[in-house]
Amino acid sequence: MKRLGLTLVAAACLSATAFAAGNQPTPARWEGNINVGRLSQYLRLNSKQYDEVSNICEYFNQQMKRASTSKKAQDKKTREAVYGHLKLMKTTLTQKQYVDYVKVLNITLKNKGIEIQ
Repeated sequence: MKRLGLTLVAAACLSATAFAAGNQPTPARWEGNINVGRLSQYLRLNSKQYDEVSNICEYFNQQMKRASTSKKAQDKKTREAVYGHLKLMKTTLTQKQYVDYVKVLNITLKNKGIEIQ
């Protein structure tokens, strides 16, 4: 009876550990698509800004996919893609819009498991 109880406890611990390990964020690939329509509503973009932000986000997705598939210097390429994206957005958005966008991007990157230093 004791062995059966210990076996059940060990199995439960093993399955809990495996389940928790599977939920950890991994920055292996960028599979994010920025929903420009919702972003436009959140930032209250005008039509000119909307077009520019759409192009910038498309370019950012391409750069992040290249960085995530890179075998050498993946962190460096990811950092360059993010900072280049922010630089382009800063020239397009107003100061308040830019601050709000940086908050959203930080949360998005953290949820994807991407740390930028």
